[in-house]
Amino acid sequence: MSYRCVLIDDDEMDRLMLSSIVRKFPQLHIIGVFESAEDLLQFDTKKIDVLLLDIDMPGMSGLELRKILMDVPVCVYISSHPEFAIESFSLETLDFITKPLLTERFAQTYNRILEYMEIKEKAQLYEASIGGETITIKEGHMQSKIKLHEILYLEALKDYTKIITPHKKHLVLSNLGTLLKDIHFQSFVRIHRSYAVQKNIIAKVGATQLELLNKTQLPIGKNYKSNLNFMFET
Repeated sequence: MSYRCVLIDDDEMDRLMLSSIVRKFPQLHIIGVFESAEDLLQFDTKKIDVLLLDIDMPGMSGLELRKILMDVPVCVYISSHPEFAIESFSLETLDFITKPLLTERFAQTYNRILEYMEIKEKAQLYEASIGGETITIKEGHMQSKIKLHEILYLEALKDYTKIITPHKKHLVLSNLGTLLKDIHFQSFVRIHRSYAVQKNIIAKVGATQLELLNKTQLPIGKNYKSNLNFMFET
């Protein structure tokens, strides 16, 4: 992985020095070098992964810029003013380096950036693996948002389906068969004419019933036993 970074410093020599040092580290890709915060704001800031910036600059300061760009994952200050360090860390700053910048010191920051981004990416993958998506359902005149990974099971009720979560039961105007054809419910398996459950929360499967991780027990219909064969695959 490479991370797109921008450099902001009003001093030309500092910009050249920083550019030279950053280019020694292969996973940082410089996509812009700016002499003011205002110049950077003319740029497509959505492309930025890492901000490397000074604090004391004419016009908008580096601290003020960070407040605007809090969506940028990594912010590192390189400044001659260590008195700003405490304030900078209230703005989700990853590191604060005091000038003059040395390659050995930046190497420490580089490792921190890689470690932070790895943790961030793993967290995002974990969220996706447990179901990062939400669905919006209409209940009467109200709309409710439900996180898919929180749904325990679905229960058929004529033309309606109950959506059971640990916190609440929701009722939607859709029969169970139709609901299971929706792409959002591909992680569910039908176990009975009246029930479908999330595959990854099945704890035990017996001859006539199964148990979920939360100890809920549900019946298994004779015509649906084969749907659970995946539980016995090695």
